[in-house]
Amino acid sequence: MIILIASVSIGIAYFVANSFFGGMSKEGVPVQTIDPITSTVQSPDSKIFNDNAINPSVEITINGTADAPIVTSTSSSDTTTTAQ
Repeated sequence: MIILIASVSIGIAYFVANSFFGGMSKEGVPVQTIDPITSTVQSPDSKIFNDNAINPSVEITINGTADAPIVTSTSSSDTTTTAQ
């Protein structure tokens, strides 16, 4: 008897799930494809990569402040940060 109840429950669950989620679609769906990867390398844009471009790896000093460390002094009322 329990096998009959389990079989009927599985059948009902199958049809309920199929009605909610639907069956498999017989129509194809168009998908986007990509170009295959090749070993050719394009030259970089000369507007960005040129001799006059900014080099972000170069250390920049503004108005001789490279030697002045930032010192934090604590007073009784507040904390201030000053460059000496």
